[in-house]
Order: sequence, then structure tokens, then C-alpha cells
Amino acid sequence: MIDYISGKIAELGPTRIVIDNSGIGYSIEISLQTYAALEGKTEAIVFIQQQINQRDGTEVDYGFASKAERELFQLITSVSGMGAASARMILSSLTADELRDAILSENINTLKSIKGIGLKSAQRMILELKDKIVKGEGTTDTALFTTESNAAVDEASSALLMLGFAKPNINKAIQAILKANPKASVEQIIKSALQML
Repeated sequence: MIDYISGKIAELGPTRIVIDNSGIGYSIEISLQTYAALEGKTEAIVFIQQQINQRDGTEVDYGFASKAERELFQLITSVSGMGAASARMILSSLTADELRDAILSENINTLKSIKGIGLKSAQRMILELKDKIVKGEGTTDTALFTTESNAAVDEASSALLMLGFAKPNINKAIQAILKANPKASVEQIIKSALQML
């Protein structure tokens, strides 16, 4: 299985990229998030997720500018009835923060605003992903479900881990703290987390 492809960007569009690696052009499906991250660059590393097209059995390579986005794609496609095309549409419509907030706050209307996502799909996403997000499952990157204060989150997480708290509990506490105060400092995050843990 291919983990990533690096090389020159031969073509780049909002839904597709062609990477030239040693004279071979790899055509890869992408989201608008990845397109925005790679726009203007001449070379790229694209993290790959291979999917089998259910209709005709062909293999389709989906590419991501970061491992975090790929992990989010995997999380979405783990929801029953949610395919790769739907996952790409979601990642093209919402940022990781917006998706996290919509799921944690059970905001069905935000999810339904995405093309192709109806009431039942939105409810299923919330039901199947809410606990995973709170527990920090499906991602090795805590930045995937955090706000812009990633450095503060990383520092606070490390400090709480050294104090002997479990990572899932730390992630749950930090998510609650950031929801109430997105611009919390390292000290504020640690103090609040200590009261919750």
C-alpha cells in the first residue's frame, strides 16, 4: 500500500492533482483543503488513502496535504453508509475545527448544509463520531481537533501526561476547555484540566 507520493506538481485543480515522480504521473483525487494547501507550490508530498470504488471495483487514490487530514478522512469513512466521495465533500466544505464543533455540539444543520448529507447521515455521523472525537481516537495528531492555539495544547497535554493522567481523559478535558475558551493559555488549560481530571 502506498503511504505517500512526493514529486513535482504536474497539474493541480480543486478536485485532482497529478504528481510527477521519476517520470510517472500519479493522478490523485483531493479535497479543497488540500488544494488550498498546495496551491502555488511546484513540489508536494501527498499522503495517500486507497479506496475501492463500490460501483465498478476500480481503485481510487485520495490524497491529502497532511496526515491529519487523511486521518480525518478515515474517521469519516468509518461511519456506516459514508463513502469516500461523501468524506471528500465534507472535507471540502468544512475545516477540521468546524467539523469537530458541529459534531461535538450536535449541530445537525451545519452537517446537513453539506451537499449530499441528509438528516440521517448527519445524525449517524454525530452518533458514531462524537465519542471518538472526545476520546481522541482515529488520530495521532492532537492538532486535528484543536483550535489555533496548537502550541499551547501540545504543551499542556505534555505537562498533564507527565503528571500521570491518561491521554483520552486529557483530550476530553482540553476539548471542553477550548470549547469554552478557544484562546486559553497553557497555564489556563492546565489549571482548568487539573480541576476536571
